[in-house]
Amino acid sequence: MLTTKFFPTLLIALDVLAAIGYGMQGWHEWRKMLYWLSAAVLTYTVTW
Repeated sequence: MLTTKFFPTLLIALDVLAAIGYGMQGWHEWRKMLYWLSAAVLTYTVTW
């Protein structure tokens, strides 16, 4: 019994976790962190 928002929510969580992973590597990876946070925001905007 999956709702229609299960997979987008899972994708948003994975995007945020990827951003956190790059953020923990140091500030030299800020572009990749920003990319994944932007992907999470875009997914949220389009699906919710």
